[in-house]
Amino acid sequence: MTVSSFHPPQRILMGPGPSDVHPRVLQALGRPIIGHLDPEFVMMMDEMKGLLHYAFQTTNQLTLPVSAPGSAGMEACFVNLIEPGDSVIVCVNGVFGMRMVENVERSGATPITVEDDWGKPIDLNKLEDALKANPGVKAVAFVHAETSTGVQSDAAAIAKLARDHDALSIMDCVTSLVGTPVLIDEWGIDAAYSGTQKCLSCVPGISPITFSERAVERIRGRNSKVQSWFLDMNLIMGYWGAGGGGARSYHHTAPINSLYALHESLVMLKEEGIENSWKRHKLMHNALKAGLEALGLSLMVEEKYRLPQLNTVTVPEGVDEAEVRRRMLADYGIEIGAGLGALAGKVWRIGLMGQSSNASHVTLSLAALEGILKDLNAPIANGDACGAAQKVLLG
Repeated sequence: MTVSSFHPPQRILMGPGPSDVHPRVLQALGRPIIGHLDPEFVMMMDEMKGLLHYAFQTTNQLTLPVSAPGSAGMEACFVNLIEPGDSVIVCVNGVFGMRMVENVERSGATPITVEDDWGKPIDLNKLEDALKANPGVKAVAFVHAETSTGVQSDAAAIAKLARDHDALSIMDCVTSLVGTPVLIDEWGIDAAYSGTQKCLSCVPGISPITFSERAVERIRGRNSKVQSWFLDMNLIMGYWGAGGGGARSYHHTAPINSLYALHESLVMLKEEGIENSWKRHKLMHNALKAGLEALGLSLMVEEKYRLPQLNTVTVPEGVDEAEVRRRMLADYGIEIGAGLGALAGKVWRIGLMGQSSNASHVTLSLAALEGILKDLNAPIANGDACGAAQKVLLG
């Protein structure tokens, strides 16, 4: 068998992640490798923690990138904060809430689920009733931005309910971080995890996480060892430095070049300004929405709960949604996502994340979608999708 170098095709990533990566971030990957305890690398680690404070809008000392993807960030939160015998309320309104339930069970704890329909935000009244009915729960876990549906829940209100009942809050902000406001300190979130491949527009494989002082006290006061050696924050704190600077203890060999890339993406975020990033994602969402509506297509999620960076588009009656996605990729090099779970075959998921959230990507995607749907004789309107989007973009 002859083996040669792999050269991937050029794609326009408009799905639920990963997103396009800027050349600056890709170039950072190719910088010279140095030791993971090299003084220069340690200096970069401290700087990266400060940049993550900015992204999360927090001053939490225990804020760092886990050397693994967002799913490991999720697991890190649960295995550090939850012990066998605990009970945890998990809000489930999509695929990723269901994964939280699995993490609670694997931590030896009992999940108490509060379920809402896919495409609907977490019902605060249901959550409050569950907290009243289950005194002593250790945490409330929820997905801020449910990637499977494109719905955003009220994180501040959920965190307040948890605090009012002396429970920690654990938040998945994988899709929301820097694409829509994530205000860890203002909202009083105790633990949150994200991923690099969404609105941060970095390579996949790193999970930024943050823990409040209240959460750190819980970790340090555990009655049992953390179930995962690799994800034990008591050990990782020694490598990343609890308060910045000082000697570091070896824990694992960090993915050095991937962290270069994350550092660069965070520098770019600081250059743009986080409020400008939020505004850009919202503007591109409004332009995409205008174009879709010109074609008679609708977004599944009610407007006030929609995520700007993840749009679930209802597939028109009689249209083979998989064929549309195949044609988008084969004919235009554009990747959009399929529906998951209960939404499989019913929606397309169009991402507007990070570097993929720009005017040219929006108009190209609309033009491609319109052309393919017309070719398939789909029941769509004869509006000018790109023209409608341009009106929004030009103000």
